[in-house]
Parts: sequence; structure tokens; C-alpha cells
Amino acid sequence: MPLLTTNMIKKIQQFIPKDAQVEFHDNNATFEVSILEIKKVARDLYANKNLSLKLITATDEREENGYFKIWYVFGVPKENLFIIPFILLKNKTEFPSISLVIYEALNYERKIKTFFGLTPIGCQDKRPIILHENWPTDVFPLRKDFDWQKRPQIATSGIYNFQKVKGEGIYEIPVGPIHAGIIEPGHFRFSVAGERIVLLEPRLGYTHKGSEKLFEVLPLDEKIKLSEKISGDSSFSHSLAFCQALEKLSDTTLPTRALYLRVIYAELERLANHFGDIGAIMMDTGFNFGGAQGSRLREMVMQINERITGSRFLRGVNTIGGVTKDIDNLEKNKLLLELKTISKDFSKVIGVALNSTSLLNRLKGTGVLSAEIAKNHGVIGVVGKAVGIINDARVDYPYAAYDKLLPDEIVTEQDGDVYARFLVRIKEAHASMKIIEDALDKLPKEDINIPNLNVVFKKNTFAMSVVEGWRGEIAYFVTTDENGSISRVVPRDPSFINWAVLRDAGFDNVIPDFPLINKSFNLSYSGNDL
Repeated sequence: MPLLTTNMIKKIQQFIPKDAQVEFHDNNATFEVSILEIKKVARDLYANKNLSLKLITATDEREENGYFKIWYVFGVPKENLFIIPFILLKNKTEFPSISLVIYEALNYERKIKTFFGLTPIGCQDKRPIILHENWPTDVFPLRKDFDWQKRPQIATSGIYNFQKVKGEGIYEIPVGPIHAGIIEPGHFRFSVAGERIVLLEPRLGYTHKGSEKLFEVLPLDEKIKLSEKISGDSSFSHSLAFCQALEKLSDTTLPTRALYLRVIYAELERLANHFGDIGAIMMDTGFNFGGAQGSRLREMVMQINERITGSRFLRGVNTIGGVTKDIDNLEKNKLLLELKTISKDFSKVIGVALNSTSLLNRLKGTGVLSAEIAKNHGVIGVVGKAVGIINDARVDYPYAAYDKLLPDEIVTEQDGDVYARFLVRIKEAHASMKIIEDALDKLPKEDINIPNLNVVFKKNTFAMSVVEGWRGEIAYFVTTDENGSISRVVPRDPSFINWAVLRDAGFDNVIPDFPLINKSFNLSYSGNDL
């Protein structure tokens, strides 16, 4: 990985308090902030410096250093830099909430409280997140002294307090967690007046599987496999984000061919999922032609994935130092021809769809999310782009070979309804096909990975990695201990952020439209629940 240049350091320093003692780790700048000052510093970075909040997390360093550490990760768009203030909790388990000045911090703070037992003072929502009421309130699974191989006793007195709406004619409709079909479990509590939704509250956590704890104890090759299973439909993008962090921690420089191949595989993953979602949105309106064609196009890409890599979900492809699967000239030419056929088919399908009055009537004006709410919650990916939020990690934090392949313009819409989210996917699908064709055309002749790579991680450091998955930005924060072993892995799927605004998109719509709204978001239960 390239070292920070003098120019990059100067750019970083404009975001750092003058008296801060800054440490540089690759493209990250970190510095300690007093507990009393963290709210002011965070608000300045967010509101005055216009940095984006990537995640907030904690590490348990009591055994080595005698404290908990809470990290606040902010990104500098277009510069591929991260500014990371932190606070230390010595002999205390309370810290000031910043959610009153940065609302999107709320669920990160709730998660720290649930999993570390560290209390954000001033946080307006004190309910646990992900872990359910049968989990003991005094057992915190991400503390280092938690025995991950021992099942804790089941709590019998826990209660989750759903929000209540009172008034004449208001009644509740509970939906889930078990649903018809094959979707993952999640509970939705509707408060309605007639069929009109006045409150929607999702309750998640039913697919919690202890992923963050498993990252602490599994051997390295199993850690990479685990990253592929954070959200199965984003296997490649999650493992790419994780491998990029590991490559930073080990100063591993990749062959150029591997960087281009990573772009190709990532865009194939995006293409398959967008085709599937475009079809599923049409299917949920009863437009069966569109649903069938979306499934057909998705299957074509999935079969390409399997033929090239041996995995429909592109698993086992990413490794530290590159990729394990190549594309030879014969396969390259075959793929280019297939993409032309797929592009032609897709354009015809969309042409028919956009001329269907009944389809457009269901999509337009349904499930509207306002730009103000989206910005306050830090919404990302397809949902954010549909309200005009211009962010895309491929452009803002270039990785792999995207700096050589991607145009500067990011696809957006403005109306924030199901139709806008539908159009963003259509435009991104067209763009993905062009990116793949461009990458195949420019694919350099070189190794696809580093043979016999001996991976040695730097000690007592950390790395931050972001990838634009098909739902939106995926982030990984990884730390090492004094022995150079992986100590903490924090995956953040875009679903963790965007689930918080589904309730707002559902407000004032009718109950029969909720499946369509939900499908237009198509968030991952597994990626949220970890």
C-alpha cells in the first residue's frame, strides 16, 4: 500500500484539532479526544468539515492497556482518507452520546451498549439492538472475557417495548418474523388507521449468528470464508472489503491484473442482484412479464459466475494478495458476447416495462423517502441515490482498478419513491455492463495473485476498507494486537444504516403497498444482524 505523501498529510491536518497528537496508519489519521470534547470534535468533522460518518465501534483493550476504546470513523470523500478520533474509557463504562448532534450515530451507540455494556449518556433510544430480550442484560458478547463457547442462561424477564400509537380507530398488525416464501426472518409492527400506515417499526436480530465474535477466534482462512457469509448475496463485495483491510495491515501490493479482475467480479455481483431486484419489484406489482424476465437475466449472470469461478455467488475468489480465479482470452471473448446479448435483452425488457401504465402507477409516488430524512440518517447506496445523495465508494474512495475504469458521474434520481429506486437500479445495471466490458478490454497480462505469500500483519494497528456493494457502501474496520494477530473485525453492511428509514418510507402508505416498498429497499437481514 502506498505511503502517505506530504500533500496527503497536509490535507488531513485541516481536519485535525491543532493540539491533537496524530498517528498515521496508511490512509488513516487517528488521535485521542477527551470524553468531554468528543461531541464537539465529532460535530465539527460532520457538520463543519462535511465528512461522512462511516461507523462507530468499540474495542476491549482492558487486558493490554486497561481501557475500552471507542472509535469514530469519518471519511473524506474524493481523497480516500479517513479521520478517526477516539476516546478511552478507563475504569468507567459510560460515554457521551453524540446522537443529538449526529442522528445517524444512534444505532451504533445502541450496538455498543448491547454488545460491550458501555452506556451512551444522552442517547434517546436505550433499547437493545440485535440481541433479543431472552439475552441476559449483564452479559456482553464482544468483551474479550466473554466465553464464546458457553451458552449464557436464558433471561426470562426481558421485554422489548415497541412504540405505541394511541387514538380512535388505531390498531396494530404484527407481521413476521416468519414469512411466506424463503426470505429471512424479521418482524414488522404496523400501527394503522384503516389501511393507512401511521407507524411502522421493524424488529430485527432473528438471524444473529455471532459473526463479530467468530472473527476473533477463527483461523485466517476461515475468517475470509466468514466474510463471504455476512450477507450471502454480497459474498464477493464483503470478502473484498475484508481482504483489502488485511492487505493494508500486511503492506501487500497486488498485481494489476488482480485489481481489474476484482472489478469484473464485483460488477457481475452487482448486475445479478440488480436484475433480480428489478424483476422482483415488477413481480410485486403483478407485472409478471417483468418479474420473469428479471429472474431470467439474473440467472444468466449467475451461470456466468459459476462457469468462470465455480461459484454462483463468487465465493472462494478473493484472497489476500489477489484473486484465485482468472479469465483467459477464450472466456473473455465469450463473456463480451454474452454481455451484448444481455444488454440487448435488458433494454427490451425495460422498454416494455416503462410503457406499462399499470406498472408505473404502482411505482410512482409509493414509499417516498424524503431527502432530509435520508441525509439525517446517513442513508447510502441505492436508497440514498434515489433521493439525490451523491455517494459511491467506487468514486469517493477508489479501490481495485476503479480509478481507471469508472466515470466521475454517479447515478442518482430525486423523487425518493419506489420508481426512483427502480430507475437507479436500471441505470446502474447498464453502467455495470459497460464497466465490465471496459475492464475486460484493458485487462493487463500479469499474475492474478502473489504466489506463496507469507502474510505478516503489523502490530497494534488498524485498517479501514470500503467497497461499493450492490446495496451500497460496505465498510470493514480491522485491528491487530501486540502480537500482530487480528483482534477485532467490524463489518458494516449498508443494511445496518438503511433499515432505520424503512419506517419513514412506509409512513402514510397503505398496507398492501408495504411488500413493494420493502422489496424496493431489499435490505439484508443477515448483513444487519451479524
